[in-house]
Amino acid sequence: MSAPDGSPVGAERSIGQLFASATTDMSALVHDEIALAKAQLKQDVKRGATSGGAFMVAGAVLVFSLPMLNFALAYGIRTWSDWNLAVCFLLSFAANVLIALVLTLIGWVYAKKTTKSKGPQKVAASMKESAGVLQKAKPHPRPAPALEDRSPAAIEAVARSSS
Repeated sequence: MSAPDGSPVGAERSIGQLFASATTDMSALVHDEIALAKAQLKQDVKRGATSGGAFMVAGAVLVFSLPMLNFALAYGIRTWSDWNLAVCFLLSFAANVLIALVLTLIGWVYAKKTTKSKGPQKVAASMKESAGVLQKAKPHPRPAPALEDRSPAAIEAVARSSS
């Protein structure tokens, strides 16, 4: 059995090898974050396209049914009020204009909220943070052994760890 870098398990690795391994792992992490962001954006675009298509079909059905609604509204006003038919059709048109204005206002509010959205910026910030950690990473130097610790047991321990 061996470690990812090919050295046998249980063998001591140098600081340089550990740092190289950490750098490789951090680089792989950044690449995986990029792949995750791409996958999330692809899924969001697919869902958005599906919902957009459904809304377009619903809108088309509604547009084609509006003349029937206008005729029903105008004749209903005529039945309840006994007004002139032309006035009833004008009231039906005014109701449509009012509904269109309300829907335009709602669309404008949501368009403003969409421009303030920061979805992809969060992913980019996370990737920049990971890259910043990688750039600032430095190996910690080992303290120099004390000169007075030259006992045979200490020398034997150092010899065992370096072989």
